[in-house]
Amino acid sequence: MRFRRDGAPGNAAPAPMPREVWVLVSAGFVIALGYGVVAPALPEFAASFGVDLTAASAIVSAFAVMRLVFAPTSGRLVTRFGERPMYLLGVFIVALSTLAAALAQTYWQLMLFRGLGGVGSVMFSVAALGLLIRISPPAIRGRVSGLYSSSFVLGSITGPVLGGALVGFGLRVPFVVYAVTLFAAITVVHLQLRHSTLGQLDGSTKVAVMPLPSALRIGAYRSAVATAAIFGWVYAMRVSLVPLYFARVLHQHVGIAGLALATYACGDVIAMMPAGRLSDRIGRRPLIVAGMTILALATLTLAFTHSVAIAFASTLIGGIGTGMVSPSQQAVLADVMYGHGRGGPVLVTYQMSQDLGTVIGPVAGGFLAQEWGFPTAFTVTALLAAVAAAAWLTTRDSLVIRAA
Repeated sequence: MRFRRDGAPGNAAPAPMPREVWVLVSAGFVIALGYGVVAPALPEFAASFGVDLTAASAIVSAFAVMRLVFAPTSGRLVTRFGERPMYLLGVFIVALSTLAAALAQTYWQLMLFRGLGGVGSVMFSVAALGLLIRISPPAIRGRVSGLYSSSFVLGSITGPVLGGALVGFGLRVPFVVYAVTLFAAITVVHLQLRHSTLGQLDGSTKVAVMPLPSALRIGAYRSAVATAAIFGWVYAMRVSLVPLYFARVLHQHVGIAGLALATYACGDVIAMMPAGRLSDRIGRRPLIVAGMTILALATLTLAFTHSVAIAFASTLIGGIGTGMVSPSQQAVLADVMYGHGRGGPVLVTYQMSQDLGTVIGPVAGGFLAQEWGFPTAFTVTALLAAVAAAAWLTTRDSLVIRAA
């Protein structure tokens, strides 16, 4: 039988999108909406307790540190109890910790509650990624990854704008709104998936788990893990430093910083769906190389401008680069795990690598900005993105042409 480049039989219609994917996409939008609401206020909320620039940036790392520490345990819990229950429990933990953060009276209380939120965050992140990989038809892995990633970005576009407006009512208000959106996400997923055949699928404790050594023998997986660390650095640096850059260097209101994050998210969503579809046809590697290169150039431009207009243009272009990379990276994981059941340590290792970058990025970037200025912090970040692009040039593409 002859197959198309996307893996479907010749003249066959593309594989249909499973209903469960749409449920996770909807919940992803709600979760990201709440996170976007908090993003513009978080560094300033931390700074309101009288801490310096590095400490204010480190509040983003607290969330990621706990994600990193709890990742192995979350992987075991997902393997033992199934993806869907751990997804719901994870979101519930984040909701409660966010509500507690809104009531924080000291910097260290805020740090503690954000850290606890990271425990729940890694639980639902690993569970959601495992579900998507297992229910995605092989011929449309990139398309599914693009759609799911886009749901988060669309929430991120709306969230910072809303968050910037809510800051006017107080720095604690966005946290309350975030908690409410998370409870809404729990309701959506529980009601829509409780009678789904997915419930029986992910509840089994006999599903095979792919060994990590098997994945590490695949070059594309090794490159994906390395890129994830740099990707985490870049993303966290933008969330933690860009709002401060707009406020302290460009002298803009915190609401404008929210618009900058929304602009970055706009670039993301512009690129994600086309990139996901294209990666199903031409491969994952070209999209990752091009995306990381664009991200490096955009970040480097941001390092040397004092123009608000150019800064906004740079964030938009940087978002386009990110949007090209994200769905392609997730599709690489799906390619690697094809036919091996649950991801287990394979997914956890990838997630831990990205979280490691998220931990280091804000602290290192904040330190560089404090000691040598924002241009230095942005230049180092751009160089790391360029290194990731170069690494993929010698990596064999993970896309394998199979019948759907």
